Amino acid sequence: MEAAQIPKQRGEQLLDAVLRYTEERHWDVIPGTWLEAVGGAERCSCGEARCASPGAHPTRPDWAGRSTGSGAAARRMWSEFPTASVLLPTGRTFDAIDVPEAAGFLALARMERMNLPLGPVTCTPDRRMLFFVLPGTGAQVDDLVRKLGWSAVAIDLSGRGDGDYVVAPPTRIGGRGAVQWARRPTPANRWLPDAVEVIGPLAYACGREAAAARARLS
Repeated sequence: MEAAQIPKQRGEQLLDAVLRYTEERHWDVIPGTWLEAVGGAERCSCGEARCASPGAHPTRPDWAGRSTGSGAAARRMWSEFPTASVLLPTGRTFDAIDVPEAAGFLALARMERMNLPLGPVTCTPDRRMLFFVLPGTGAQVDDLVRKLGWSAVAIDLSGRGDGDYVVAPPTRIGGRGAVQWARRPTPANRWLPDAVEVIGPLAYACGREAAAARARLS
């Protein structure tokens, strides 16, 4: 009875996504933890009752070395763990800029109006957005934001690069919902922007949202 609480076909949906990522985008992938039905509720397979990211984090410290860009290898991995979350290592084929959701949508609309080059963008259940940029450019984020007159920490903006990862759609994070695409990977956005091309609108939107939040508290 408990197993019925796990959505049907989820394993197939995850594998389909994994194969698109590896075969169409040539992204590396690694299976993470998954959700298990325990006592009428869903728990992370890591066994931690208060897991901060249930069903959506690496299973072991050496996860980065176990990732693969091979569709065949990925198929074998998810055949063994069909409901494992889909993690994409950053610092290889892409980096990511992580911003609050409200600021992200504001910046996204502005950049689309400006016809700026944009890569894929994810939206997470914990109200964050991640903008994919060229690998190696995520490490420049703090300096780029500082040159614009802000502190990246103060405006809640950060870069994800080598040694980090993003959780990919359609992974679900606990009972919060699934990671989704705000801008899907398509042939049109195969070529990713440099962080410097998008950091201005992102920092402006984050700064505006941070100022509004401070005003609400005052």
